Amino acid sequence: AAAPPLLLRRPAAPLGPRSFSAAELVRAAPAPLQPYLRLMRLHQPAGCLPDWRMLSLFGVGAVLMRGAGCTINDMWDRDYDRQVARTASRPLAAGDISTFQSLVFLGGQLSLALCVLLCLNYYSIILGAASLSLVITYPLMKRITYWPQLVLGLTFNWGALLGWSAIRGSCEWSVCLPLYFAGVMWTLVYDTIYAHQDKRDDIMIGVKSTALQFKEDTKQWLSGFSLAMLLSLCVAGMNCNQTFPYYSAVAAVGAHLAHQIYTLDIDKPEDCWKKFSSNRTVGILLFIGIVLGNLWKQKDIKNVEEPSENR
Repeated sequence: AAAPPLLLRRPAAPLGPRSFSAAELVRAAPAPLQPYLRLMRLHQPAGCLPDWRMLSLFGVGAVLMRGAGCTINDMWDRDYDRQVARTASRPLAAGDISTFQSLVFLGGQLSLALCVLLCLNYYSIILGAASLSLVITYPLMKRITYWPQLVLGLTFNWGALLGWSAIRGSCEWSVCLPLYFAGVMWTLVYDTIYAHQDKRDDIMIGVKSTALQFKEDTKQWLSGFSLAMLLSLCVAGMNCNQTFPYYSAVAAVGAHLAHQIYTLDIDKPEDCWKKFSSNRTVGILLFIGIVLGNLWKQKDIKNVEEPSENR
């Protein structure tokens, strides 16, 4: 009698822990997709995908420093926040915690952020420490200038310098400065939109912003900032030999910003919030563009290095 079909099958491999690697992800992908992933050398990602340890460090550091910046901002602005409906419920303004408690909490955040910073090289430690003066003084800028969003941009985008130095040991200014400048321009776009939510309250309490500076000319200014951002991203890309996926992402960012600015209603706070929130798409597009651009770059290098008979 014929053996049952089950007995003729190859024994199943014993179950065990599976490695979380690029090669494993490619093998787990649908069979029709695998040749294309291998064509991209996605199964051999050395030198093109982010260093996940470094990415994790920067992720934790970004959360801690953003939190510290927000804590400092609320400590400076607690009296102003009580006078604005949108911010009156913030913990310090509402009296949920005391100034002393927030100061202790700030010390904890900065201590943890220092631990993250000390995991980097000496150049990056010094560079990271230099940003603390911006973090502390930014909240004061709205009291003395109509351009606090510019100072916020200088503060928020310090990571463009720090990230490069953490990987390479120093900054390559031909790449880092255009990238940093692009980030500053982007911050001017989204935080000006954000500031239009509170412009009536800001006038009453004497707080300054680019929204009050630009008034009805806001869309022209935002268009100029967006164009400067896109040109700077292109310069940064050219100076580090970026490839087609990166520039495609930059083009997609340009289309997103154009639609955002064209449809913006600066007199509707809910629309300003919606447009401000949509800027997360810009960050996602750029991240994907950088990763895919580096994969493409690695593929081109591999093709040049391979002997013709092995292609």
